[in-house]
Amino acid sequence: MNIRRLLADSLMQAAKGFKVLAILGPRQSGKTTLAQTTFPDYTYASLEDPETLLRAQQDPRGFLHDVSQGKGVILDEFQKFPVLLSYLQGIVDETHRPGFFVLTGSQNFLMNQAITQTLAGRIAIFTLLPLSICELAQANLLKDLNQTMHVGFYPPLYLPTLTQVELWHASYIQTYLERDVRDLKLVVDLSLFQLFVRLCAGRIGQVLNVTSLANDCGISSNTANAWLGILEASYIIFLLRPHYKNFSKRLIKSPKLYFYDVGLACSLLNIAPEQLSTHYLRGGLFESMVIAELHKSFYNRSMRPSIYFWRDHVGHEVDCIIEGGLKLIPIEIKSGKTVGGDFFDGLSYWNKLADADSTNASVVYAGDQNTKGNKGNIVAWNNVDSIISYNL
Repeated sequence: MNIRRLLADSLMQAAKGFKVLAILGPRQSGKTTLAQTTFPDYTYASLEDPETLLRAQQDPRGFLHDVSQGKGVILDEFQKFPVLLSYLQGIVDETHRPGFFVLTGSQNFLMNQAITQTLAGRIAIFTLLPLSICELAQANLLKDLNQTMHVGFYPPLYLPTLTQVELWHASYIQTYLERDVRDLKLVVDLSLFQLFVRLCAGRIGQVLNVTSLANDCGISSNTANAWLGILEASYIIFLLRPHYKNFSKRLIKSPKLYFYDVGLACSLLNIAPEQLSTHYLRGGLFESMVIAELHKSFYNRSMRPSIYFWRDHVGHEVDCIIEGGLKLIPIEIKSGKTVGGDFFDGLSYWNKLADADSTNASVVYAGDQNTKGNKGNIVAWNNVDSIISYNL
């Protein structure tokens, strides 16, 4: 299987000017494969390997010297020993070898903290999420909507030899709990944390009520906030913040909760593909997939996502607002396959308040037609990336 990742071009370009590249993202999103295919002649060393980690811990300078004898170095799962960055800084400052070191990591806050302290100004940081709809389509691997939502977007799920999707997702969660969460030492009861993750999946696409979530799990609100931070930092969930431009209206201030991978959310909720069309969480799951795709569109262009939602206190809402420079791009997300007469109601209300151009507005829906109209654009679910391509 050879799926070209859209981020590869940005990596190659950055390697001409930055001494160090970092690829961050969730486990199994394809970071190692991307690094090795983009830089095939580089020496590879994984700090997840116990022997390699021990060598690095016992003699950091000697380890870096040994792996630096070739054309470049890929240091995988760098968060296992972030102190090594301090030693790497000295080597980077003494030599001028653009793109020589490529780091990968799956725990965002550990990596970012170490990078900020040691390699600021020397490193280009990229985020690689699971496969995008665009990448699957280019590889002729995109399935129909319900199958795509059920399977999700992690690259191993598209290997021709993998047939047990449910088992892969269950194993992924178990591995995540036993490796990343246990390493953080912030969670004592892994079973309770797993329940917390499932409760989060049940709130997908909803405005987050931390107190309610904590009560349902039997933990304190402080613990719930800490655990949400863990899930965010390890790329399981993301919180979509509200857009605060007031328009003289009182606005919702709590974020909405989404999963980076809709297939993982379906697995946590034990939803089979044939249930997706009528499941009561279909709207939230579809919305989560679309907004995650918009995040991928930004990250694959090496840009930071500027994505929000808008809702006032009486229930007027726009599912997604993208800040594109001075332009605001409002997006409604509908899980139905037939364009309804009410699809543009929220957008029309917001456009009037914001005195905005309706041609910037889009409705993403579960159908397969792409059209333009007086009230805005209709965008098929498998064409979400076009919103970013066209507007930014």
